[in-house]
Amino acid sequence: MKKKLTIKDIAKELNVSISTVSKALNDSHEIADVTKKRIQAYAKEFKYKPNFNALSLKNKKTKTIAVLIPNMLKYIYAQVFNGIEQVANELGYKIITCVSNEKTSKEIEILEMLSNGSIDGFIISPALETSINKDYVHFQNIIEEGFPIVMYDRAPKELDCDKVVIKDHKATYNAVEHLKNTGCKNIAFISTHTKLASTKKRKKGYIKALEEFGLDINREIMIDMTGIHYKEYEKILTPILEKHKIDGVITTNEATGIAIQKVAQKLGYKIPENFSVIAFSNGILARHASPQMTTISQHGEKMGAKAAKLLIQRIENENETLEYETKIIQTDLVMRNSTKKFLKLNYNV
Repeated sequence: MKKKLTIKDIAKELNVSISTVSKALNDSHEIADVTKKRIQAYAKEFKYKPNFNALSLKNKKTKTIAVLIPNMLKYIYAQVFNGIEQVANELGYKIITCVSNEKTSKEIEILEMLSNGSIDGFIISPALETSINKDYVHFQNIIEEGFPIVMYDRAPKELDCDKVVIKDHKATYNAVEHLKNTGCKNIAFISTHTKLASTKKRKKGYIKALEEFGLDINREIMIDMTGIHYKEYEKILTPILEKHKIDGVITTNEATGIAIQKVAQKLGYKIPENFSVIAFSNGILARHASPQMTTISQHGEKMGAKAAKLLIQRIENENETLEYETKIIQTDLVMRNSTKKFLKLNYNV
């Protein structure tokens, strides 16, 4: 992990006193303009940021970490936060929580605000906009400034840092296998953000399972709901279900799962007798659906706990060279009433 640039480092490199560097960075008139500009240019080139906490803490750590959540409305992120908080509390760390609202500009603003020494490291799930555009420059800059980062859920392969993820492709593969084993033959896949790497992996696992189990691969029932408001889901899904004899569905979120269940019931299907639904995440919506929905649990609390342990380990061992780690959280099917039971298989990933 790269060491953060300090006033002492600048003073040593430019052969001036620490007091001179401090005055230059505070735009003091007590030193010559030439010296001031030279110091300021060096600080800017090497991305120096004043560490306000260091003055009072005398170079001790802040014992504070920042958590960036892309969307407060998704249950998985509430679970992740709970896991982070439990570990942080146990290890004596405080948490600053920020929400990007799926915007890159908000992420940049947050990172700039907190990278002044307010925190020791970041736990981040990138915004949707950032993930789709693969715009990771602001994260790379923070890493180069010496801040440890742990990425969770949406963890880009382009960044060298610690990561906590699930096997998205294996999770959908297992879901297809379960539906096949309970009698489904025409299984649809519904997604809401097709450009996300996780969605692509889930679709890949879905198609691979269809191929290996000898089930029909029908592109017309690989349904893209990107950009569609949830209030429009039923209207979009109704003609598709009327046209195709679908008997099983895997969705990337619970809202589409609830919508397809409602459409199926309106068209006379009986759940789970001749129509089954499995949705990603394991939130409140699934438990209050009618019937209650079988889900792919991503175990957000475990994900958050693992991310916090990785980050704090790196913070407290900053002088050691630690290899970056990618931790895999196992998923499993949480069986409810939207699918038939099949007890002979273990669907842990």
